[in-house]
Amino acid sequence: MISQLIEKIKSTNAPVCAGLDPMLSYIPEHVLLKSYDSFGETLEGAADAIWQFNKEIIDSIWDLIPAVKPQIAMYEQFGIEGLTVYKKTIQYCRRKGLIVIGDAKRGDIGSTSAAYAAGHLGQVQVGSKACRGFDVDMLTVNPYMGTDGVKPFVDVCDAEDKGLFVLVKTSNPSSGEFQDRLIDGRPLYEWVADKVVEWGAQSMDGAYSNVGAVVGATYPEMSKILRKQMPDTYFLVPGYGAQGGTAEDLKYCFNQDGLGAIVNSSRGIIAAYKQEKYKSFGPENFGQASRQSVLDMVADINNVL
Repeated sequence: MISQLIEKIKSTNAPVCAGLDPMLSYIPEHVLLKSYDSFGETLEGAADAIWQFNKEIIDSIWDLIPAVKPQIAMYEQFGIEGLTVYKKTIQYCRRKGLIVIGDAKRGDIGSTSAAYAAGHLGQVQVGSKACRGFDVDMLTVNPYMGTDGVKPFVDVCDAEDKGLFVLVKTSNPSSGEFQDRLIDGRPLYEWVADKVVEWGAQSMDGAYSNVGAVVGATYPEMSKILRKQMPDTYFLVPGYGAQGGTAEDLKYCFNQDGLGAIVNSSRGIIAAYKQEKYKSFGPENFGQASRQSVLDMVADINNVL
């Protein structure tokens, strides 16, 4: 799977992933009102508004980028109706030729992890038939439970040619409470990185492994260390833009060949019309504001690379 992502990055010249993390506060009023008119101020109405919002943005940016990353929590909060839109969004993106990274941060042990892996990446046996659940191409995984929690995902990746991004050094302010703690003289995130390399060695797909790492743009010095530690591991990089990470901060996430990382932006893209820079587009043209935001982000990152 990682080789497919790399080919898409090369063809678009855009190491960029759009985070499809919709909140009702991001959705223009005219979209909300139309959905509420049809379904009322209900979970169904909220889910429909999210779907209409997502579709407009996808239609506006699909040809510019290689991948999208829907965050499942933004859909789960609306119950079954929200999860239906999550699935619908995944299917629509795949029809557009986009690689879909499911941001679910799953991780448990034994049969539970195996069930998560089957539901999000693989297939589940129903009688004589094998059925697919969410069917994303790649999935974020929490490694807190160790190999027991990650191996079932790696096994499905090997069987289905799918991919993972394991949390290593995340971009949030409190990440250091655990991740920076020293263990035998080394921070915990370096120990996790060693395991990611180990897990990934059994799932190579060309020059890179199908087992990638989440490494935040907000800690560039740590990114530099991790890039050397994990030369064959692809990085999913959150934290650019709204969280404070700059293109200059990102350069340590990439290898000398200009590959090795894909940078995510969520609200910076999907809520671009709310920014002063793109205010002229107006709420009615929120999709075009998102398109311009992507173009600007790609130019910004490529200028540094």
